[in-house]
Amino acid sequence: MTTGDLTSIIIVLADSGPLTRDCVEHALASDRPVEVIVVDNGSDDGIPEALDRAYAADDRVRVIYNRANLGFGPAVNRGAAQARGKFLLVLNPDCLIDPDTLSRMLAHVGPHTGIVGAVVQDAAGHVDPASRRRDPLLARALATKLGRGDTGIDIRGPLPATAVPAEVVSGAILLMPRAAFETLGGFDEIFFLHCEDMDLCRRARDMGYQVLLAGDVHVMHGKGGSSRHRPVFVSRHKHRSMFIWFRRHDPAAKNPLLRGLVWLGIWSHFLLKIPGQLVRKKRR
Repeated sequence: MTTGDLTSIIIVLADSGPLTRDCVEHALASDRPVEVIVVDNGSDDGIPEALDRAYAADDRVRVIYNRANLGFGPAVNRGAAQARGKFLLVLNPDCLIDPDTLSRMLAHVGPHTGIVGAVVQDAAGHVDPASRRRDPLLARALATKLGRGDTGIDIRGPLPATAVPAEVVSGAILLMPRAAFETLGGFDEIFFLHCEDMDLCRRARDMGYQVLLAGDVHVMHGKGGSSRHRPVFVSRHKHRSMFIWFRRHDPAAKNPLLRGLVWLGIWSHFLLKIPGQLVRKKRR
């Protein structure tokens, strides 16, 4: 059951680190009515329990314990199932929103809007290219590798000053009308980690919904607390999800030879990255 103009902010944790506290605090400071649903995927860092204690007297905050790592999309779906808001804001635990972030994103929601994303950037103001991208079709991925930016996945040039249609927006912060989320069936749980946002954007567009980038909304994104702790684990699921997305959405996957070559390329890339990931983890 939805409640008025309430927005349910869903934050998924998996040993996500101390910035999570700031994330929740910023979310609660929103100038719109919110509830914060923290969904924990079996963290060992004590952060979910600390949040539970800190906000025990605040009925705007709830912590859901999965007791195991179910993956990002499945965890969001479980949070959404308990949400009461008319709108859902999926927010990474290393993202910090301003008091007016939600209001400014909601201002872009129209009758056919399915997803609104925002410009995500690091503390130095460097914009993450994932804020607005094209579908990662094979031809575009090859163009990106060859340095042909005008036909690649990333969209170069100045960011828009208002909301514009986009093929893919960053899953670090996604605003959706609850009705659209439910019509789409939420995140597809075949994706354990990574690419679930691209799949959601693609399915939304295929069903006639608008996917928008709110170019006038910038959000600080700290990037990857969970990834730093378990780089090979995260990378394995990322590469698996890349192939699932390709097989499902790219017309090139209909060619058995190309499908096999892409599978080989994705998993070869995964194996080649492991030594560097382990070295960086050891240095930390």
